[in-house]
Amino acid sequence: MKESGCSWKVFHNSPIAMPKAAEIAAFADSLLRTHEIPDYPNALNGLQVGTDAEISKLGAAVDFSARAVGLAAKAGVNLLLVHHGAFWDGLAPITGRRLRVLSDLLSASIGVYSSHLPLDCHPVLGNNVLLAQRLGLVPESPFGKFNEISIGTSGHSACLVSELLDTATTFAQEHGGHVHSTPFRTGRNVGRWAICTGAGADSDTLREAGQRGIETLIVGEGPHWTAVRAEESGLVLIYAGHYVTETLGVQALAAAISAEFRIPWEFIAAPTGT
Repeated sequence: MKESGCSWKVFHNSPIAMPKAAEIAAFADSLLRTHEIPDYPNALNGLQVGTDAEISKLGAAVDFSARAVGLAAKAGVNLLLVHHGAFWDGLAPITGRRLRVLSDLLSASIGVYSSHLPLDCHPVLGNNVLLAQRLGLVPESPFGKFNEISIGTSGHSACLVSELLDTATTFAQEHGGHVHSTPFRTGRNVGRWAICTGAGADSDTLREAGQRGIETLIVGEGPHWTAVRAEESGLVLIYAGHYVTETLGVQALAAAISAEFRIPWEFIAAPTGT
């Protein structure tokens, strides 16, 4: 029904006003400290696509993509929360693929909110701390420097690397992914570990791992040379999948927004195999 210009619905037997995308974005920006966290220019964190619709259902997806938009529309979502937003490949004409996706988005009145590094590094909702917990690891200190912040997390564990690999493999399979690991010293204890989700294996991360005596490093993906470097430095390097390692943050953000505004949410699974 309509009252005082607002739409209302019943949720847990009490009528509440449905929020607008800008209101939800302001809450998420504050929660994630969006404007304080440095990021890559094309991340464009925050509300990327507005909508005049009153938000009745949230969708959480790792990537902004034609597949995610199509699935969100079928699920009745009208605000899509993503980790990788719409502008990673930079400025380009709105033609072809871009036009088709944008047309689908607008015709379904779906807004898009994106959070990259602010979501990666969040101490409660972040991909890194949540992945650690999912793997049975206890975060103890930050890891993975980017400008003046740390994106990842680290700690110490007495479990075997082989046990950690089993847990990581089970988790990856739940999200259509798979795990690769450097085949060295997997029979030893995990010891000092660190996590940097997504494209976490790079020269800076491996350098920091060496400086801090990290024995087991869990990332999403990395170039081939990182496996060679890991072998030479005695580091167990576990590649658990870029997509897989970044499924948890958007779900946690959706749950937090759902609790604040009392609107339902759904995970929009669109695995990439990477």
